[in-house]
Amino acid sequence: MAEQLKLYSYWRSSAAYRVRIGLNLKGLVYETVPVHLVRDGGQQHSAEYVAKNPQQLVPTLQHGARVIRQSLAILEYLDEAWPSPRLLPMTARDRARVRALAQMVACDIHPLNNLRVLQYFEHTWNVPQAERDDWIKHWIVEGFTAMEALLMEDAATGPYCHGQTPGLADCCLVPQVFNARRFGVDITAFPAILRIEEACLALPAFDRARPENQPDATA
Repeated sequence: MAEQLKLYSYWRSSAAYRVRIGLNLKGLVYETVPVHLVRDGGQQHSAEYVAKNPQQLVPTLQHGARVIRQSLAILEYLDEAWPSPRLLPMTARDRARVRALAQMVACDIHPLNNLRVLQYFEHTWNVPQAERDDWIKHWIVEGFTAMEALLMEDAATGPYCHGQTPGLADCCLVPQVFNARRFGVDITAFPAILRIEEACLALPAFDRARPENQPDATA
């Protein structure tokens, strides 16, 4: 496992943010390779990057000769390759709960406010900015409403999404809260989510992963 880790990342990508958190929680040293999603028409569309990730998305993790794509797959790879500290719990039941919470963000909330979706609305369908903003807020609020209910009703919720230590679900939730604020969503109706975010951001692993703390952060 001595091969160098390279994370192809964009400072404001919430999917890349998830992986940065996971790498930091594992205490792994990695090189950040910036891929600017807007500059030069989007550097993710360059031939060099497409050869690495045909989806033209970030993040991409390179571990030696291995290339892993998709943020959840990367996080689970990290958990299997470096088992401690764990991102997923020990039991099948608990792992299923954590995966479900993570996928609520990664599969159901985030894709609907992803840059490529918003660019398609703007450039292909000419959807006005106000309507695009309403679209974003609607799906974040709907997703957070369901997630808040699941976190509130389950005794397995602790200081973090599951129990006493942060894991896969927290890696996904915190970046989505960042997105919610960025898009002007009123998140005061989600006290459990806000409490978990506060606990996470108090940890160095989460703080170092913040968008504003990345080497490619721009205004």
